[in-house]
Amino acid sequence: MACDYKGELRAIIHAFKYDGRRSLARPLGALLREAGRAVLDGGDAVVPVPLHPWKRLHRGFNQAAELARTLDVPVARVLWRARRTRPQAGLTPAERRRNVRGAFAIAPWVSRAARRRRIEDRVLVLVDDVMTTAATLDACARVLKQAGAREVRTLTLARALPHAAAVRVSAP
Repeated sequence: MACDYKGELRAIIHAFKYDGRRSLARPLGALLREAGRAVLDGGDAVVPVPLHPWKRLHRGFNQAAELARTLDVPVARVLWRARRTRPQAGLTPAERRRNVRGAFAIAPWVSRAARRRRIEDRVLVLVDDVMTTAATLDACARVLKQAGAREVRTLTLARALPHAAAVRVSAP
């Protein structure tokens, strides 16, 4: 994880993701690459968390894929969002896990031979823009591990602390 999801970084990520400011991929990717150097070291490929095809069509791009391309590691587009899910924002951690359960699969265009070359016994680094509860990353990692990945690491641009995790501390 590069930074906390707040302040100016939050606004920049929103501009990148929701306002179509794809030009921000390169500077955000440089930040991610620098912060994630240890995670990327020894990785065989980066795997962007996929968007559902309808969401990708609507947004025009996959922000995780844009970030992944900037990391100077081969990109393996081997995951597929097999079903549409509700937006994760506003869901509890348990709801988030249920929401993405079964939502990901190995992409239909990945042949058995390609699976052996690109997934099996490989160290893969999942890439996404923001992590809140890690439910999405966990669901993706499970699919990659079941497909034979030796190790699955995760790298995100920002970490959002869910409201439920906030603790108010008051002085006596």
